[in-house]
Amino acid sequence: MTLFLTPKVSERAFKRLVEINAASESPQCLRVAVTGGGCSGFQYEITLDEPQSDDLVLNGHGQSVLIDSVSLPFLDAAEIDYSEELIGARFVVVNPNATSTCGCSMSFSM
Repeated sequence: MTLFLTPKVSERAFKRLVEINAASESPQCLRVAVTGGGCSGFQYEITLDEPQSDDLVLNGHGQSVLIDSVSLPFLDAAEIDYSEELIGARFVVVNPNATSTCGCSMSFSM
């Protein structure tokens, strides 16, 4: 049996999700998934979604971040954060398992 370190969600990410849901008639959870593709082999998909039965649910500030069971091994000990830079504002994944990332930080290899 392989043990994984639970991903973490930064305070900034939870606070941004609070802002997003405050402006919505139908608040949702933030889903972070890993799929094949992108310029480095894997890519992050960050969307608003509803919980599924196999999701790991990370809670904070009355909000939830979801990670499905297939994506979880790729996000071992990762941190989901929110970044505001000159190039724009977005949710980002700081993943210690990624051996390389592309310029947009949404694609990685292991």
